[in-house]
Amino acid sequence: MPKVLRPIGHEDRLSIVDHLDELRSRLIVCAAALAVIFAVCFWQNHALLRVLNRSLPSSPKTSANHLSGLTSDTVREQRGLATAAAAAAALSRSPHQSASDRQYFDQLARGAQQAAAALPRSTPQRLPITIGIGEPFTTTLTVAAYFALLLALPVLIYEGYAFVIPALRPTERRVALPAMILAPALFLAGVAFAYFIVLPPAVRFLQGYNSGNFDILVQAKTYYKFEIFTMLGIGVAFQVPLGLLALQRLGTINANTLTGNWRYAVVIIAVIAAALPGVDPVTMALEMLPLVLLYLASIVMLKIADRRAAARAVAEAEAEAGEPFGDGLDPT
Repeated sequence: MPKVLRPIGHEDRLSIVDHLDELRSRLIVCAAALAVIFAVCFWQNHALLRVLNRSLPSSPKTSANHLSGLTSDTVREQRGLATAAAAAAALSRSPHQSASDRQYFDQLARGAQQAAAALPRSTPQRLPITIGIGEPFTTTLTVAAYFALLLALPVLIYEGYAFVIPALRPTERRVALPAMILAPALFLAGVAFAYFIVLPPAVRFLQGYNSGNFDILVQAKTYYKFEIFTMLGIGVAFQVPLGLLALQRLGTINANTLTGNWRYAVVIIAVIAAALPGVDPVTMALEMLPLVLLYLASIVMLKIADRRAAARAVAEAEAEAGEPFGDGLDPT
């Protein structure tokens, strides 16, 4: 078992059975990592749910006669009771009132103050609702599974790299290893960008749009699916530079290709943003911005790669010719 868990060399020759044994060992490691991380995520599901609930607004702007407008009604009731208490207290101290009236207004002022103090001082955060009997449990399982996949991604990428490494030449390994390290970093950067930059304004816009005419109740299953798929989609979209670099290595495109077709690239980026969860203008704009920046960064990266490729081609040609180019000497 220890033999098959280590990356084997390019020169090693394995049979089909050995390859299947190697694949089985890698899959067992991936499954074990996912199981352990899933158990930890399910154990800490309350913390994960609080993380996902962060983007929910505290008090939606809804009509006062709606159920979801109770929090805003509470604020108005506190102000009304405070005003009534102040007016009753002023009347209780008025010399124009009789003793019995002053006592009555004093009791009224105290009652209004106590009623105002009994109301909640802060607006609680709205939580998503569940409808079915088993929905709280199944939704928690789904959230824990997605977070387990996210956290286990480095292990999965390493195991995939360790399995395909025998097919790579030493020169290809020098290119593949930085790419395998950069891929999870870009994915996590995309997830972080979606969580901190895209989701808060997107949720506020979508939930607050025309909210005075709707009774806004957020369903847990739909809301968590929207958040998780948005983070996963943007995380995958952040792999664009690696994909373009791979096409450049295959000789399909170069930096001039990207520069000359930037208009088509913007249209494709808009289509990708529209395919991601949330088709409102705010979400699409926030999703398109990093993709456009990554496209521009890819142009710079491919220009550097093209220069290095040209320099290697010149060095190989000089090595084959036996002397540097451009020195004016006749090779014969």
